[in-house]
Amino acid sequence: MKSIHGALFALTIVALAACGGPSVTVTREDPNQEIALTDRWNATDSRLVSETMINDMVAFPWYNQFVQANNQRPVVIVQSIRNRSHEHIPVNTFINDIRRAMLMTGQLEFVAGGEERDEIREERLDQELNAREDTVNAMGQEIGADFALTGEINSFVDSLDGQRVTYYQVDMKLVNLLDNREVWLGTERIQKLQQRR
Repeated sequence: MKSIHGALFALTIVALAACGGPSVTVTREDPNQEIALTDRWNATDSRLVSETMINDMVAFPWYNQFVQANNQRPVVIVQSIRNRSHEHIPVNTFINDIRRAMLMTGQLEFVAGGEERDEIREERLDQELNAREDTVNAMGQEIGADFALTGEINSFVDSLDGQRVTYYQVDMKLVNLLDNREVWLGTERIQKLQQRR
């Protein structure tokens, strides 16, 4: 009886070891190199769309007109980018790519908005109450934005016979905060084809 129990135990151990599944390896890859495992929005899409759209934005006539009239670079606030696509897209990552693209042009400045701005104001108030006088960053010294950038991401999916096309469209606009004029409208499109083998 003991030998039967021992044999069953040994078979159980072998079966459990066999069920361990395939081994997994992880390698580090260049984050600037696209690794497209699906047709979903990815980090490369976010970076390329933001760079293309910001470069287009500063190429429009409003930019030179503003610089000539004011003798300074325009200040932009990114207000909201809405995800209206069929999938979850990390909008904050896309907004950070937009901000980085603006700074990389060397032609724009941007100011913090929303929760980030509120947190900075709280820190400034805390300094007024608690920091040494010669190190305080006083209230009322913020730079006002000249323009507000807004946008949205839309998508649709079409599929037939093992093929699927995913189409993304990013629309953004720049509004003059002084008079609400829209000075730039930009559209960037991405189309991805996924095929089943």
